[in-house]
Order: sequence, then structure tokens, then C-alpha cells
Amino acid sequence: MKHKSFQLANQRIAPGSRHSVKIPAARLYNDTPMDLHAEVFHGVKPGPTLLVCAAIHGDELNGIEVCRRLMGELDPLQLAGTVIIVPIVNVFGFIQQSRYLPDRRDLNRCFPGSERGALGSRLAHLFNETLVQNATHIIDLHTGAIHRSNLPQIRVDTDNGDALKMAEAFGTPVILHSKERDGSLRSLASELGIPLILYEAGEALRFDYAAIKAGVIGVQNVMKSLKMLKGRRSRKKVKPVVAHRSAWIRNEYDGLVVPKVELGQTINKGQVIAQTVNPHGDELHAIKSPYHGIVIGISNIPVANEGEALFNVAQFDGERIEHASENVDVFAEAYDQKPI
Repeated sequence: MKHKSFQLANQRIAPGSRHSVKIPAARLYNDTPMDLHAEVFHGVKPGPTLLVCAAIHGDELNGIEVCRRLMGELDPLQLAGTVIIVPIVNVFGFIQQSRYLPDRRDLNRCFPGSERGALGSRLAHLFNETLVQNATHIIDLHTGAIHRSNLPQIRVDTDNGDALKMAEAFGTPVILHSKERDGSLRSLASELGIPLILYEAGEALRFDYAAIKAGVIGVQNVMKSLKMLKGRRSRKKVKPVVAHRSAWIRNEYDGLVVPKVELGQTINKGQVIAQTVNPHGDELHAIKSPYHGIVIGISNIPVANEGEALFNVAQFDGERIEHASENVDVFAEAYDQKPI
């Protein structure tokens, strides 16, 4: 049976071809048009429709580079199904190097959106109606917030079997069980019955080359698991371990923070993970971990007030902590930090 053309935003993409689709989104104050730019790869055989998107938060750049590299490697003549890649969802935030929209709203709290709502709601509505509802599977690419780094990880509702399979195929050291937040793209996808995984890695406004390489290979791994690409999945030595909970360790004092642990390090309950010191004196206050786990998020600012979040720790049951620790080591060896 002949494979049908794919239609997106009133444009038809023939089987075995790539097509750029620009969807009018809004205008700047100077009347310059702003578009959602999607690259569509329509395969020669039927299959899933995978939406890969980045920069819902406009300052999260790693995902944009993952998309760019992925577009350079995909061949629609070797593809089953369709891949829709949107490197920049929050075009306004990207221009301003900001997480947010011009009205300070978080686009990832605006879904499903409204045609007549505020700017964020309208952009979310457009993205939903035009792109999300054309997908059968979604990979949403993120980084940590500004001045915070995240260990490469997948966040997913592990109760969703199809999404969990995608998470396991991706190949990060850790899968973090995470329920959807109201207004998020994950929440929308759940309501629509579309399995979605969220890749978190690196820091806002920075390129992390290991995280980018892992992201490209991870997306390809998911495509292979969905039978969209031929071949075996890469990095088979990393079998992700699920953490069912995580928590931030906060500063108990005001002052300079001297960390004693690194991102990806395994820590024990009661271990001194940092010291806070008064910049006018030599009095040290030890910060001890109340948890046994792996550091999956870390603040990069060595100054903190009382109560500020410093380390995000994923917690595991039983022997899983050992497997997760091994995964981090294998992952670090597999992906170096050199630009490619």
C-alpha cells in the first residue's frame, strides 16, 4: 500500500521528504512576524509520529542544539513514520535569553491554552492544535534553570507504560518518577493519551556537550525502539534505574557555600556535602545530607541565603542505588566533554 502524504498547517509533505513549516504565531512591537518553525521528516513507510521539541523555556539551549544535530542525521528515505522537530517553542524567551514570555508567564504552565487568552495561553493553544495533536509520541527537551545544572535524566510518570518504555530506551543514568504539573505540556499530553518523556540535562544559557551528545543518541534510541529507525539502540551498558522520589537540600545559614560533592556523586545520609561560611569570618557551618542517594541537580552559585536550594538528591530503594551509581560512571565514560 502506498504511504500517504503528511499534512501539517495546510502543507502536504510527500513520503520520503523533508519540509520546513513556518506557523505564524504573533508579532513583535515593530510588526515583525514571529513563527513557530517546524522541520518535518516524513518517512517512506507508515509508523508513529514523533514530536521532538525544545526551548519551551527560552533560555534552555541544549535542546536546541540536540534538535539541530538530529536534523542533520535524519534521512526520510530511511525512516518509518514521521518526525516533527521544533527547536524553539518559546520564540519570545529565546530572543530575550529568558525562561519566560514577555509578560513573565511560564509557557509550560499555560497548556492547553486558549485562542483568546493571554500571550502564553495563545501560543500554547497554537502549539497544541497545530503540533501536539498531530503526534503519537513526544520528547520534550529541557535543562536546569539558570545557575543550576542537572545530571542527564528522564522525568516521566512511570505509571504510564508506553512513556516508561520510551524513558528506558533513551538511556540516561536515572529515570525520575514525576507526576504532571497543571498547565504543563506533560499534563496536556497525558490528557490526550500521548506518551511523553522529558529530558533534563545541563544548565540554562550554557552548552553542555556531553548532555547534547547523549540527547541526540537518546532520541535516536527511542526512534529505534518505536521501529522508526533500523538498528540496535546505543549505550546498552546504561540500563536506567528509576528513582521514585527526589528532594532538594537547602541551606541552613546565610553566606558563602563551599560544596564538598559534585553532580552525579553518590552521597550518604549524614555526610557533609557543603559548608557555609560567613564572608567576614572563619566560622564554618556544615550542611549534612538527610538522604542517601545521587546528586541529580546542583546550584552553581556559591552564595546562598538561608532556605535556598543547593542540591537535588534522587533517592532509590534497596540495591538500586548501587546500579544507579554504576550507571553514572558508565555514562561519564561514554560521553566526554569535548565539543563535536
